[in-house]
Amino acid sequence: MSTRFLAIFALILACACPPARAQDVAAPFDGELQRLAEILGGLHYLRGICGSNEGNKWRTEMQALIDAETPSGERRTRMIAGFNRGYNGFQQTYRSCTPAATVAIRRYIEEGSKISRDLTARYAN
Repeated sequence: MSTRFLAIFALILACACPPARAQDVAAPFDGELQRLAEILGGLHYLRGICGSNEGNKWRTEMQALIDAETPSGERRTRMIAGFNRGYNGFQQTYRSCTPAATVAIRRYIEEGSKISRDLTARYAN
């Protein structure tokens, strides 16, 4: 399921992200991107404590999203804050991998996949 999420995520990066803008204007899909950033942050923490041996995979995916979208100013700050919020929220709750953490991982991958599909369907050319 994780591979499917990454494939869909790659489609967003390739198709749905508009070129860089001169002004820091909010895109109509910024809410979804912020939620995706939060999911990536949560996955970065949870997959780490659940022994996935993925290293910085989810942080790297977040960096790829930022690089593709090239937000500046407030947009960039909001995206990074979303990632940090996702990471910190689970860090405060889980110290080790539990069945609930495993469920959260599965749900986040499903939600991230849905956001990716929806963005691609709505904004891809």
